[in-house]
Amino acid sequence: LPEKIDLEILYEDPYIIILNKKAGIVVHPAPGSPNGTLVNALLYHCGKSLEGIGGVKRPGIVHRLDKNTSGVMVVAKTENAHVNLCKIFSNHDLDRRYKAVVWGQPKNIGIIEKNIGRSSINRKKMAISLKGKVAITQWNVLDVYAPIDSIIECKLETGKTHQIRVHLSDMGHSIIGDDLYGKSLSMNRYKDNTYREKIQIIKSFKRQALHATKLSLNHPITKQYLEFFSPLPKDISQLIKILKNK
Repeated sequence: LPEKIDLEILYEDPYIIILNKKAGIVVHPAPGSPNGTLVNALLYHCGKSLEGIGGVKRPGIVHRLDKNTSGVMVVAKTENAHVNLCKIFSNHDLDRRYKAVVWGQPKNIGIIEKNIGRSSINRKKMAISLKGKVAITQWNVLDVYAPIDSIIECKLETGKTHQIRVHLSDMGHSIIGDDLYGKSLSMNRYKDNTYREKIQIIKSFKRQALHATKLSLNHPITKQYLEFFSPLPKDISQLIKILKNK
């Protein structure tokens, strides 16, 4: 059902809508989240301008951001836009960038090519698996707050569920605040109280420090080149400020 929920719209036309998703909102209704989702909000926002997908008046979700991941994403408003966006994503004819604050200090630049599939131990998790689907993530370090943390940019070459979170965790540099894949540093490894205090502050961060900062693609109908950016939200910016000043 349509629900009046605040949305930050970056761009909208008769075919697509680009928005800046807030952390804490689920993209699509599911058994654990039947309402209060992005889809409910879009049904209200778009109203009669929503043509619908597959004969149903609903927005076309082509990609998702996890509940506690924020940032820029695109949604289709018409059947044709949905079909063409699916092709764009399937062919990887777009540029998606994320920023993440991670534990430790990865090497400056690299690429992770490890297949991802459903975990055989915990069905709520994804895992590195030879039987999984191809997943490729490029990354480069933007800043280092040695020896505790770094901020990195990730570019998705593929778009598997929890891809960045799984790849970075497997690398040994999981995202701060990730309660599913996180592996935080222990305060006991540092004698310096400044470092111990910093780790304590970081551990109190309420969500994974992951934000979709850039989305660029050719419009699915008009073919016009589109490029959108989303600055880091207040909570991640505040976390970085703390890391710099401590």
